[in-house]
Amino acid sequence: DVQRVGPSTGLPTRTAQGDLTFSYFIGHGDKNFIILLPASAYECFEFGWKAFDIAERMQTPVLVLSDLDLGMNQWMTRPFAYPDQPMDRGKVLWEDDLEKILQDQGQWGRFLDVDGDGIPYRTVPGNRHPRGAYFSRVTGHDEFARYSEDPGVWERNMKRLVLKFETAKRYVQQPEIDLMPGAEIGIISYGSTDPAVEEARILLNEAGTATDYLRLRAIPFTDQVKDFIDTHPRVYIVENNRDGQLAQLLTINMPEMAVKIRKAAHGDGMPLSARWVKDEILSQEEK
Repeated sequence: DVQRVGPSTGLPTRTAQGDLTFSYFIGHGDKNFIILLPASAYECFEFGWKAFDIAERMQTPVLVLSDLDLGMNQWMTRPFAYPDQPMDRGKVLWEDDLEKILQDQGQWGRFLDVDGDGIPYRTVPGNRHPRGAYFSRVTGHDEFARYSEDPGVWERNMKRLVLKFETAKRYVQQPEIDLMPGAEIGIISYGSTDPAVEEARILLNEAGTATDYLRLRAIPFTDQVKDFIDTHPRVYIVENNRDGQLAQLLTINMPEMAVKIRKAAHGDGMPLSARWVKDEILSQEEK
């Protein structure tokens, strides 16, 4: 998703970060999505191919959220690093694997969580084992892919999906953190706002306000994000949209941290400037 200004046609040739909550809540019912947040042309390439590995490993769609500033402008970049290892297909069973499971456990269920991480084992087309086939449903099903409307079965499946989303924290890109001596204020941003934040931190430091910085690179939020907010009395969430969408998601996921989270959101179709970031933070600090 290369974001531009909305709603509707909006400003077709202007940039924004306004699709974050849309991407997070796009699923029907209770559903969580993995979202990758590249901040450079290099990361757009890297996160693009790594999204396939994460999707295969986690058996779920993965969204890569870029924006027009990255997608339509020219950027200097170091040479792209091409994949240096085979595609990670995750928990795929072939004939010998399936036969061993059947011998050891006596059964295999397409949605059976045997490792406690919410990710079941699967077979793929080409597996010739007579027990390797399963019926893939879009309706309610049990651990063995059988249709079911049993409330207990449904709740077990939903709890497994929550656990799988928790497991995803181990596979998504971890945030990057940069600390300054004596800093009490924290800044969190993502994507193309990164250069503006980096320059604004220099301006703020020159004005006597040191800041720590966490650049978010993926959702779900890892423990590093929670620890970063927890160790600062105030954390400014800098983003290029009207409503502070990342601040909203952080508040939903960490309601106990809500009093520390400050919105620093602005969206006029242009990339955020370092001057605006500096002035916005200082104006809120003066209050």
